[in-house]
Amino acid sequence: MKLTFLGTGTSMGVPVAGNFGREIPTGDSRDERYRTSAWVRTPETSIVIDTGPEFRLQTLRAGIRSIDLLLLTHEHTDHIAGLDDLRPFNYKRKIPLPTFTTSGCMEAVKSRFHYMFGDKKTPGSVDLDIKVMKEPKQFQDCKITPLPVDHGVMPVMGFRINDLSYITDAKIIPKATRELVRGSKVLVLNGLQWEPRHKTHITIPEAVEIATELEIPKTYLVHISSYVIHKKISARLPEHVELAYDQLTIEI
Repeated sequence: MKLTFLGTGTSMGVPVAGNFGREIPTGDSRDERYRTSAWVRTPETSIVIDTGPEFRLQTLRAGIRSIDLLLLTHEHTDHIAGLDDLRPFNYKRKIPLPTFTTSGCMEAVKSRFHYMFGDKKTPGSVDLDIKVMKEPKQFQDCKITPLPVDHGVMPVMGFRINDLSYITDAKIIPKATRELVRGSKVLVLNGLQWEPRHKTHITIPEAVEIATELEIPKTYLVHISSYVIHKKISARLPEHVELAYDQLTIEI
């Protein structure tokens, strides 16, 4: 199984517009981050997790040619704004794209992208077979397990796909979810910043504690703010935890 990080940045992307955050490039491409999203490939299946504002650009630079399944973690704009960019993948499939998410996200998608659904569906618009995921499912050669977490203001769905656990935008990971993650070979986890503590996101030191507690062989951090300089922060991390960066591809 392969995982490509399509984006690893926060809701505003990195660098941030409008003189807010770190705007000056460091010269290191790992410090330029599209909104957080991922592409998982197995011998039989192509899965995308979240479709943020740069989704079209992300698919082009990663070389995505087909999508068999879409997983949406939650309804914040930086995770669903690029849904329209699924149209060419729909045209190739000629059938609706299976999509798993939370009940809140499903309702938000149907409201904000109302033209994709129902009797007044716009011809040629994205065609999703969107469902709430409550229990583990077998999808082709992938066992997919929902990983409920708390964003501080709303429920978010992480996903375990075979030996990969993927969690973003979490503040609290319940004990039951931690047990579902345990035994994964790779964990992807949000690590917003080094300090201070944040109301809705896990910080980097907190993420290291979680990865260590669960004894995950390798953890990659995403949803990284503009204040995190890859080279500097990487030097402070233990061997089993790394900062992910856009277009990084790993084997699991």
